[in-house]
Amino acid sequence: MEVNRDEAERCIDIATAALTNDQPEKAQRFLEKAQRLFPTDTAKALLELIAKNGFTPRQGSSEFRGDTGTRQRQAPREDTRPEEKPSDTAKPYTSDQLGAVKRIKQCKDFYEILGVQKDASEDELKRSYRKLALKFHPDKNHAPGATEAFKAIGNAYAVLSNPDKKRQYDQCGEERRHPSRQGPENGNFEADISPEDLFNMFFGGGYPSSNAHVYTNGRMRHQRPERRERPRDGGLALFIQVMPILILVIVSALSQMMVNNPPYSLSFRPSAGHTHKRLTENLKVPYYVGDQFFKEYTGVNLKNLERTVEDDYISNLRNNCWKEKQQKEGMLYRARYFGDSDLYQRAQKARTPSCAKLSEITASLHG
Repeated sequence: MEVNRDEAERCIDIATAALTNDQPEKAQRFLEKAQRLFPTDTAKALLELIAKNGFTPRQGSSEFRGDTGTRQRQAPREDTRPEEKPSDTAKPYTSDQLGAVKRIKQCKDFYEILGVQKDASEDELKRSYRKLALKFHPDKNHAPGATEAFKAIGNAYAVLSNPDKKRQYDQCGEERRHPSRQGPENGNFEADISPEDLFNMFFGGGYPSSNAHVYTNGRMRHQRPERRERPRDGGLALFIQVMPILILVIVSALSQMMVNNPPYSLSFRPSAGHTHKRLTENLKVPYYVGDQFFKEYTGVNLKNLERTVEDDYISNLRNNCWKEKQQKEGMLYRARYFGDSDLYQRAQKARTPSCAKLSEITASLHG
């Protein structure tokens, strides 16, 4: 009977969709068929649920019925064809998927979400993330809450795989909030990269889907193709098209006038208000300052500022190094998975300049 298990699970999925669409009669037929193919506790529980809700099976619903002592096969109903699939508005899911989503929502911290110990290595974190991300991706798991669970998994990996964020997270101890809830209280441990971007970094594009995923207020929704509107003639239509750009320029100009410029800039070239290039005394980090800098910062103030410049510079290097390593690891993983030797060679030759600079600075500090 093991060979019938997949067909039984498909019948359970169709029955679940039928219950969602308020079609208990149809659901019972598929659940009874699933029990005949491969008895499961899920189908049994759903049948009991239908019975408790007062639904009475139709008489003569058996596949065969007797007429004048002769057994004749009943004509198959249109809605019992094997090709039937639930509608997109109620995509099926299994009880195991729903239970897995509930488990993620009940987790107390990021370590429990990924199922790893606090001293887990980088490889252990990656293995756990790959397994869970494939299991909970919204294109594969349609159970209620799967999108939130997928985001919680990506957020957990992005934080625990970043040494700086992991140290901050561990320092919070028992005061940290539930990681899978989306709210302002958890803002300190939001990832710098979206769950979809992180997934694509590992798997190179994710699951194929006809609809794109868009995040709105922390939740993922499906973006449907928009209708193309016929262009309207006249100057009013042109003005309406250009107006958002004008508003953006005006708001940007007002914000520049109302906000004081920071005392320094870590950009690679001069910018507005920061035209004089300097080097920190200790690590020789280049930064740009304004015209009034030399009057306002001297002595101890200058040393404290340069210490802040170096800390910001090292923090930027760490974040960029982490992204470079993740991208390279993702290329290597895809190359091994698909057996692509050219991609493997490109991944091996991929440079990580931020990591190299960070190693150089670390050696100079400890040298």
